[in-house]
Amino acid sequence: MGEAFKNLYTRELIEKIGDQIKVEYSDFKRVEFVDSILDETWEGLELKARTNYIAANLRKFLPQDYKSAITIIDKVIVHYGNWLDGLVFFFPTFVELYGTDDWETSVPALARYTRYASSEFAVRPFIIDDQKRMMAQMYEWSKSDCEHVRRLSSEGCRPLLPWGQILQNLKADPSPILPILEQLKNDADIYVRKSVANNLNDISKNHPELVIKIAKDWYGQNEKINWIVKHGCRTLLKQSNKDALALFGLGDAGSVQVSDLGLVTASIKIGEDNSFSFTIEALQATKVRLEYGVDYVKANGKRNRKVFQISEISLKQGERKNYTRKHSFADVSIRRHYPGIHSFTLIVNGVERGTLDFQLNV
Repeated sequence: MGEAFKNLYTRELIEKIGDQIKVEYSDFKRVEFVDSILDETWEGLELKARTNYIAANLRKFLPQDYKSAITIIDKVIVHYGNWLDGLVFFFPTFVELYGTDDWETSVPALARYTRYASSEFAVRPFIIDDQKRMMAQMYEWSKSDCEHVRRLSSEGCRPLLPWGQILQNLKADPSPILPILEQLKNDADIYVRKSVANNLNDISKNHPELVIKIAKDWYGQNEKINWIVKHGCRTLLKQSNKDALALFGLGDAGSVQVSDLGLVTASIKIGEDNSFSFTIEALQATKVRLEYGVDYVKANGKRNRKVFQISEISLKQGERKNYTRKHSFADVSIRRHYPGIHSFTLIVNGVERGTLDFQLNV
């Protein structure tokens, strides 16, 4: 969850939640609830912390009997769109924080709430507490009539879900995940299939050989599955994994000639852009994946590479293409830049075809 989204939780939203709870629970202290959230600490909290803070204050003001609190939330959450709106994650979080010792109440609640605010984060403590039991439930969810619940069955057990707890056991042995992915690979909904691909991509970071095997078994069955396989292998492709490249017909780098590789400028300042250009020519008909690596200088002076895709095209023999690629070196929330020698490296079908150094200054 990124910092930019923390302001989703407005005073208006919190007051609206308070009003709706008051309708269902007459003893609810609405004013005190709102004030307890929007206190002197609120502005300093980022989105995840705000989500937890709202859930903690719900715990203070809802009935202390957990089942009674869930009954009230059931009646309130139905007023909110679906999980794509991302407004009421604190309701699944309430289950995550206070319901792990009441599976019979909590697990069905997570399935209900995921339609309105995804339970993908909230389900993870249940997997950690009892993986066998919860993964059996996740598999049953993969057969649900509701696409939101089907997505939860995959997204919730991603070993490396961004902003979620790492599922260390599934990271080490992802085999319990595979029946769920198999069940969902032909799902009618693209956002369910995207979750399958993201799960495969997570697995590939620690078990590349397993994902290559799955990719070879799945690829060619139909276009929907082909998309899953390609998206699920994106990290392997960026790592220039030869088996992944070959699967998608990208194994021949020698059939492409590179010329006129050059920089726009050899020195820029942090906050500015730099560009490089090049020309490719197909010596024979071929499929080409073009990427470039940026070797960033880190705070400790060492360098770290990030790979970016330019395009993936099919070329006829003798066909030429000219490219210019602009890249920003402005600081953003996920990357801070440091002065020093940086590099652009052109990558053609997984093979480095030239490196350009330039100076980044303060």
